[in-house]
Amino acid sequence: MAEAQPAFGIESFYKFVGEGKLMAAKCNKCGEVMLPPRPVCTNCYSKDLQWIELKGSGKLLTYTVIHVAPKQFETLAPYPVGIVKLDEGPQLLGMIRNIEPNKLKIGMELTIDFEKPSTPQTQWPTWPKYYFKPHK
Repeated sequence: MAEAQPAFGIESFYKFVGEGKLMAAKCNKCGEVMLPPRPVCTNCYSKDLQWIELKGSGKLLTYTVIHVAPKQFETLAPYPVGIVKLDEGPQLLGMIRNIEPNKLKIGMELTIDFEKPSTPQTQWPTWPKYYFKPHK
């Protein structure tokens, strides 16, 4: 008997992030790639989906720099957050690290990376984290 696929939703997305994988839902009917994953294709409404692993590289579409951050992120401010159009098509929002905000350029190549938790988290946010960094 075939092993059941994880549900197509945000919980499974973050479970994969915790494993260091960027996974999306792909529609077997029309080929739409959805990130974050959804249980129904946003293009043709099919429920015939499969998980695919994305490379995690793409181009910066837009960004902003957060200067007044929520309490949990105050120590990081100022920090950039941007939308990256991934090579496989979908767009993903994420924090951008390892570059000074004034060096960011629309269209620059970025790659996803995953934060390895060193200790169990007891405060928000408690999900595994990903971020983008300049492509080497």
